[in-house]
Amino acid sequence: MSLSSSHSPVKVLIVDDSSFMRTALSRMVESDDSLCVVGTAQTGLETLAKIGALQPDVVTLDLDMPGLSGLETLKRVMSESPRPVIIVSSTARRGAEDTLEALELGAFDCIAKQLSYDSLDVLKVQNELVSKIKAAAGPRLLASRLSRRLDCPPLHLAPAHRAPTATVTVPSIIAIGTSTGGPKALQEVLSTLPADLSAAILIVQHMPIGFIGPLAKRLNDLCPLKVHEAEAGDLITAGHVYFAPTGKHLTVRRRSSSEVALRLSLLPSNLLNIPSVDVMMSSVAEVFHSSAMGIILTGMGDDGALGMQAIFREGGLTLGQDQASCVVYGMPRSCAEMGVLNQVVPLPDIPRQILAALRYRKPH
Repeated sequence: MSLSSSHSPVKVLIVDDSSFMRTALSRMVESDDSLCVVGTAQTGLETLAKIGALQPDVVTLDLDMPGLSGLETLKRVMSESPRPVIIVSSTARRGAEDTLEALELGAFDCIAKQLSYDSLDVLKVQNELVSKIKAAAGPRLLASRLSRRLDCPPLHLAPAHRAPTATVTVPSIIAIGTSTGGPKALQEVLSTLPADLSAAILIVQHMPIGFIGPLAKRLNDLCPLKVHEAEAGDLITAGHVYFAPTGKHLTVRRRSSSEVALRLSLLPSNLLNIPSVDVMMSSVAEVFHSSAMGIILTGMGDDGALGMQAIFREGGLTLGQDQASCVVYGMPRSCAEMGVLNQVVPLPDIPRQILAALRYRKPH
């Protein structure tokens, strides 16, 4: 059942200073009957005027515009007429850094902008754009039309299938998976954890190519922990955070009783998400068994459900972000429905749960 079958289409405003991009994005959006482009804009001031006149449900926003910049436009949208904004950004370094700032300011998500597309790229970007617009419009439609989101039926938790263990192993590694809403959520979690954390952290964050390096650098500057983009052969070290690079799966391999190294791979290549949370977490479960901790945060889709299940079955600890604090309750929901979460907690409580699992004591 589509949104259009019982509701008017989701109204979208396309903002880009390039005529080519406005046309390309408009065609992508209108490929789905449940979405409708109600207008386009070339500048920041035109964007603000058209939001007031057209009242779109979702805005796609270019950050590199003449006059009022995309970031200044976003600030004004969020203060004057808040609504979901999806950033359509260049993958150049400045574009990536501006996009991360936009996400911190309240943008819903981002997609990468390319000046030209082959047929496969068009389909991939189109599917990504359409799915993110629908996810962004969900809460607004729920509030404005007093309607339950059609892709979000009532949650019925599946029963847990793991027998309780007599003792709980202290984790030596923490695997985190996230997507939409992840950069801001990760900043909240990681900035609260101490530099002398007794475990390493591996993270898969779904983002376009070119964004993970700047995200890791930004978090490294903000957090006590040492945050890196993972490199093949890195030895896992407590107190360090390793991000999977976009386009490569992150796994682990035990080299000795005391050394575990990171591996990067293009395979499997047939998965929707590369890197995959499932691939990373399943590898962690296989190597670390009950001394692994899995955490699933806000995000679209169900990547991570099988990985969390693997950690759960090995006797590791599994933690899910609750619905109320998620930007999109997709990935945690899938884990909850499979019955593979030991705990479901609000985002602000996750750092405390990590420290409790590690039996952390603040040094005197």
